[in-house]
Amino acid sequence: MRNLCVFWFLAAELCQAGEFFNGMAARAVIGQRTFTEQASGASDTLIGAVSGIAFGNGKLVLVDDNRVSAAPQNSRVLIFNDVLRFIPKPTDELDQPPDNYVRCLVCVGRADVVLGQPDFTTTATGVDQTKMNRPTGVATDGNVLVVADTDNNRILLWRNIPTSTNQPADIVLGQPDFKSRLANEGKPAPSNRAFRGPQGVWIQGTRLYVADSQNNRVMVWRTIPTQNFQPADIVLGQPNFTTATTQNLSLDNFKPTAASMLEPVSVTSDGRKLFVTDLGYNRVLIWNNIPDANSATADVVVGQPDMTSGDADNTKNLCLGDHTKDADGNDVPPISCKASLNFPRYALSDGTRLFVADGGNDRVLIFNNIPTQNGQEADVIVGQIAGNLNQVSDSANPIGRGSADSVATPMGLAWDGTNLYVSDPFRRRVLVFTPGELLIPYTGVRNLFSRDIFAIGTITFAGTVKEGDEVTVKIGDEEGDPKQRSYKYKIVKDDTFGKVIGTLIDLINADSGDPQVLATANTAFSTLVLTARKSGSEGNAISIATTTSENAEIQLTTSGATLSGGQNAAQIAPGTLVTILGNNLSDRTESAPDVDPLPRELGGVQVYFDGIRAPLLSVSPDEIRAQMPWDVNDANSISAYLRIQRNGGIVVSTAAVAVPIIPQNPGIMALDGTDPRPGIITHFSSRATATVSVDGTANKDDVATINIEDRAYTYKVVENDTLDTIRDKLIELINANPDEKVEAFVAGVFDRIRLRAKVEGPEGNGIRITTAVNDGGQVILTATNSATCCANVAGTRVTEDNPALPGETIVVIATGLGVINPEEAKVEMATGFKFKGAALNRPDAFVSSLAGGKTANVLYSGLAPGLVGIYEVHLELNSDIPSNPATQVTIAQDIYVSNIVTFPVWNPNDSSIPPSATAARSAINYPRSN
Repeated sequence: MRNLCVFWFLAAELCQAGEFFNGMAARAVIGQRTFTEQASGASDTLIGAVSGIAFGNGKLVLVDDNRVSAAPQNSRVLIFNDVLRFIPKPTDELDQPPDNYVRCLVCVGRADVVLGQPDFTTTATGVDQTKMNRPTGVATDGNVLVVADTDNNRILLWRNIPTSTNQPADIVLGQPDFKSRLANEGKPAPSNRAFRGPQGVWIQGTRLYVADSQNNRVMVWRTIPTQNFQPADIVLGQPNFTTATTQNLSLDNFKPTAASMLEPVSVTSDGRKLFVTDLGYNRVLIWNNIPDANSATADVVVGQPDMTSGDADNTKNLCLGDHTKDADGNDVPPISCKASLNFPRYALSDGTRLFVADGGNDRVLIFNNIPTQNGQEADVIVGQIAGNLNQVSDSANPIGRGSADSVATPMGLAWDGTNLYVSDPFRRRVLVFTPGELLIPYTGVRNLFSRDIFAIGTITFAGTVKEGDEVTVKIGDEEGDPKQRSYKYKIVKDDTFGKVIGTLIDLINADSGDPQVLATANTAFSTLVLTARKSGSEGNAISIATTTSENAEIQLTTSGATLSGGQNAAQIAPGTLVTILGNNLSDRTESAPDVDPLPRELGGVQVYFDGIRAPLLSVSPDEIRAQMPWDVNDANSISAYLRIQRNGGIVVSTAAVAVPIIPQNPGIMALDGTDPRPGIITHFSSRATATVSVDGTANKDDVATINIEDRAYTYKVVENDTLDTIRDKLIELINANPDEKVEAFVAGVFDRIRLRAKVEGPEGNGIRITTAVNDGGQVILTATNSATCCANVAGTRVTEDNPALPGETIVVIATGLGVINPEEAKVEMATGFKFKGAALNRPDAFVSSLAGGKTANVLYSGLAPGLVGIYEVHLELNSDIPSNPATQVTIAQDIYVSNIVTFPVWNPNDSSIPPSATAARSAINYPRSN
């Protein structure tokens, strides 16, 4: 069989040319509702642990069973007629059907015919003309269909591809009739017409090939058999048809040669060459010409350096350029590489390229040209991002739980001229990989606000600057680490802290700079700031240390033993505003108008997440800004690609990339620059505010009191009260007094009461707040501020000329906080639309915050009304927060921490304010609005 190449000349302006790339994602998936659902069962749309695949004459045929203990084993074969009809073409425009919402427009496929079962839901095994027992391999030339019915030790053949469910096979090979199932006819030695556990089949022209796996051979019929039990004409892998093989591999003579095999599991051809996947010897054998004699020797081996080697991942003798040295100078080969194989399962050629399903390494190797030399390295790896990694086997990695760009023990391959189909039995799916233009890099889709979350550390200088003292900054791990660097400076006359820090920065950043960090200064606080050069959690492992010369008077203090705060901004929460980084993404630069909803096409660009066309904020050649659909909250990975119409009218699509989806991963809006960047943070209120927290337990007859200056508001707890009702009753009491100087309202998080002066400006500052509870009371009232404070102009940005104050409430603008509650607000989460839900909504995951190294009270967090994908987070600063023009703040949900941004704080009671910060003192004067 040769997979048919199909071309569409739909229109002169449509063009799609592309390549496969390392780590690329599948563009479509068959057998599951999403890329990562992994539902178990059997239907016409739901497949189990699939193995063999074949394509011919527009039909896709799947074997829904396997022999690698993946579940469920459905013992059936599915036929999809006209598969190219439901697999969207790379340049197709995808839109939701008007009357039937589809969650994933590229999660496709409804089988037309099932073989081996009476219907699409039955999964029984058996042995007769319509039943199967652990089938594994399938092949078709577009007319004839053959299936390797492995545990029945036979091959089933249909003269024409079946068109009705449970259609009986026409011919059986390996058995005298459809009722028999013994291996090798029940005899100790094989023959020219019996099998033991065959797993691979192929049709090429008039020839039929069978990988008779447990007899360690490939059998060839020069013409398609026309009778049951018809004998083969040629055998490969053995000197003759009757040579017996041991079934105990531990006793087998492990001596691979160019003419031997050990459990071959697939055999294919491109019409010129023959390819046999030799599982036991961890290799693929290539015959440069179709062999026509028994025991013909192979010409080229893939996965081994020579014909006499057979070790799994034989990197000791392969990929020598990838070897490293240990501390003692010994050679250290990688665990795998682009030339090694580990229990390969399938090899297929389109006539130019060779695709190899490297099962044990959870990947597909792609050779852009069929190898002509032993041990040749692959050009591309699908399923992994590098040759020496296996992310699937790393259970701590989300990719190990299934993603749009990973495969676990791929078993079968098929090629339709445009798409590569890969069976993924442990994820119960078939992935469809499509070549495209590499315009979006791996992890190129990121949180728009955080973008890169770098680990950061600081070194604070104190004491006395004395001539002759030496200071040393060490960056990196233990001695012997090639990345470790030490930077030493000897203080000279007239040096200051600023000069010492500046010199160390020059040393650290000299030439190409320290390989691990970038150095900057917070001169106002005599602090050296170190930012990891690589974003993400990797930077958290960079150690920092300092030393000084003996009896030195200068003192250096690090923020910790390592940098901290690095996170992965490429893990995206539903609804997040994202940036797509790349090259040549658009021929135009264009921003969306202020419309509701946002447009789904801009500047000729369409963005697809799981086939959902995403709303766009802006497009440019190197960046696209969009919103991740809320709908993807049922997946942990999605497929993303672009459809781009060029100025000349040509339409192209990019190679798909996977985007990890997690429930929440917050990012804070900030100005451009080097992290930590100045945040877009605003003053909350033109009126002074304070907060009272209601905690503890609602206990009958407890008496809770809030004192506002000399006015007491007391509530006695009654039966069935809750902290909510206590809070609400106290709010009612305060608001019932028309002469009260403050108004009370509910805070958005926990049981908190917000108090706000009724007058704007500084006149509302300083209203004293105290609380009291009766002795033994279980209700706890806590005033987080001793008085109202910090009136400013609401919505104006916090700047050095107008800094935040201790106890003030500030507003952080964020994205990526995930799905919200309550239900009446959640129903308003419409992708691309301005949020029209309740003003008081909250993310499912609690938000916490650190500002200036101290806990900031999160008074409210939720989607901002009138905006798309943007949240407001209201933070009440600690009353003891120190002055700092670059105060660092983060927000966090669960284990996910935002990027670090900075904002200026001035504490008028801070006696340690350095002279350079005194200019900020003018901010105590309330800035009036017009």
